[in-house]
Order: sequence, then structure tokens, then C-alpha cells
Amino acid sequence: AGHCRPLITEAIREQAGELDYAPAFQLGHPKAFELANRLIDLAPDNMAHVLYTNSGSESVETALKVALAYQRVKGQGSRTRLIGRERGYHGVNFGGISVGGIVSNRKMFGTLLTGVDHLPHTHQPAKNAFTKGIPEHGGDLADELERIVTLHDASTIAAVIVEPVSGSTGVLIPPKGYLQRLREICTKHGILLIFDEVITGFGRLGAPFAAQYFDVKPDIMVTAKGLTNGVIPMGAVFVTAEIHDAFMQGPEHMIEFFHGYTYSGNPIASAAALGTLDTYKEEGLLTRASEIASYWEEKLHSLRDCPNVIDIRNLGLIGAIELKPIDGEPTKRAFNAFLNAYNDGLLIRTTGDIIALSPPLIITHEQIDELFDKLRKVLMNNI
Repeated sequence: AGHCRPLITEAIREQAGELDYAPAFQLGHPKAFELANRLIDLAPDNMAHVLYTNSGSESVETALKVALAYQRVKGQGSRTRLIGRERGYHGVNFGGISVGGIVSNRKMFGTLLTGVDHLPHTHQPAKNAFTKGIPEHGGDLADELERIVTLHDASTIAAVIVEPVSGSTGVLIPPKGYLQRLREICTKHGILLIFDEVITGFGRLGAPFAAQYFDVKPDIMVTAKGLTNGVIPMGAVFVTAEIHDAFMQGPEHMIEFFHGYTYSGNPIASAAALGTLDTYKEEGLLTRASEIASYWEEKLHSLRDCPNVIDIRNLGLIGAIELKPIDGEPTKRAFNAFLNAYNDGLLIRTTGDIIALSPPLIITHEQIDELFDKLRKVLMNNI
């Protein structure tokens, strides 16, 4: 929602003068409860409860632990296997890099968590290059989950975790029908489906969450980034009533779920999140991407004729430009583009030889023009 937004900064200022910290163990404070209710009102209609964290990485760890513990309290303790996806990114903690599928994030740290398998990624440039929006080919790759179920047996699998749109690996858009098919297979075999919406959550695709955009309901949903507009670290994990209630069968005095962070639901972070939600609501930002997406798409794909551009991908207010690698120097071409763009006053993100773009939700048509005019200049000179 941009920098230095008044509703957010004022909410932080007021909260810091009233209650700057409160423990979240056995206790609570008004802002945390107010925020939880606001979040559930925005979420897919099967989501009923929220667990607070301090980052996307912590949200992923929390979601994985919830999934494992849920299967155990339901009497299915043999379900300990977690399924991620090649090229997936789920933060930098041990659970996240274990289910994640980006090699450079994993290779320095040994065997990681055992009992993890990975779906193949969905990137098929030979069939889907320069697709505008959702790719036509590759939805059948979701059926690889059936192969994994056959290999390990469903009774050993706790959960599948995917990003609805893979961000850090270079903006991979899910093919037509892919997420729907994953949902069907998970339901069929009693496997929990976790959506990592750290990037797609809070309006990136033109709906509050990607789950709503794709009309696919996960069992657990992971968020962070847009929750507080990036102003203060905070994350939130959404779960269904069924998952929540499974932990509530013991005596009232017992701890239901042995997990939590010292700063979970921090009062100042909660206030920042409420100020952020107020800003989104006041300016219609959770759906604004749907209004500006076609213009974003048009300008992004206008760069197709630039040298060394081998693919362009987009959905909502997110996009990627994939560049042909320099022989013997992978990532160098994109790095050069990053430096040249920076020197011209344009900040872009590069991952491998891919330029990833995810502008503020408040971006205007004029700013989109400026962005792509500068990027065209960079690409034309980035031989």
C-alpha cells in the first residue's frame, strides 16, 4: 500500500503509547482479537481461526507443525510425511527449506527433515512461453501427487504445501485446473492442503487471497508480508474450524497446542495490521489489482521484442521476464539488468536470470508507464 501511510503510522504511534507488549501465552489483548476477527472476515469462508507469527518463515513452520499435530490428535500418527514442490519457496527455517525446492537454499544444510517428498514444478516454457495469465498446459502435473501417494501410501502423508503462485523462483503461474486437482486428490486421501500465501495474500491477484481468486479452499493458509504492509514483522496462519476443534478436546486448563512465539500477536504489530487493513479497505486495494491487471499485462508483454527475453509471465499485479543466460555465466545477465535499472532509479528483483516484478498495490497507470519505459531501456542495452 506504499510507504508512510497515515492510518498505519498513527495506529502504531497510538498503540505504543497505550500497550507496547503483552504476552500471548494464557493471555491476550484487545487488538489481537480484533485483528483475528477482521482477518477471518476477509479469508475464504472455510477459515475460522488464526495463529500469529512474526514472519512468513515462522508461518510456514507453524503450518507444518499444525498439520503434523492435527493428524496425530485425529489418531493418524503415521501421517508424518510432508510434500512440497520443486522450485517452491517456503522461507528459510528448517521446515521451510525441507519442503521447499530451490536447490541453492537447501544444499548447504545436509539432509534436512526426513520424510519429505516433492511434486514436480509446473514450468513448461516449450508449451506456455509468453502466456498472458493462466497457462493452458500443465494442469495434469497435479496427478503426480497420486504417484507420490502410491509410492508412500496415503496413510503416511500429513500435508501438501504449495504456493498458489510460485514467487521467489521466478513467478510461476499455476496451469489451468492444477490447484483444483491438487485439492481433489488431497481430499480423496485425507491429506491436508496448505497454501503459502505470503506473496499472494492481501490483494496481489485482485482478491484478498489467491484461494479466493482460484476458488480453491485450502485447509491451512500461510500469510505475512502484506498483513502489516511490511512495516512491522508479523505473520498469520489460518486454519479451519475442524482443525482448530481437534485440539480442543482436553481439559480447559491444559495447553492445547505446544507451539508459539514470544512476540506472537504483539500489540504494536497487531495495531499496524489493523491500520493496514483499514488502508486496504478505505482505498479498495484488495481488489485494485483486478482493475489495473490488464494494463499491467499489456505493458509487461510489450517487452517481448527486447533482446534475450525468452519468456514473460503474469497474473494480477505480478509478473516476470525471463532472460536467456549468458553462456558460462548463469544469473549474470539478470544481475547486470538489476544494476542498470538501479542506476536509472528503478528497483527490480532478480532471481536466477529472471526479473520478478511485484509493484505496490497503489501503482498508477503513469507509474506503470515509467516502470516499463525504464525497463525497456535497460533490456535494450543489456546485451
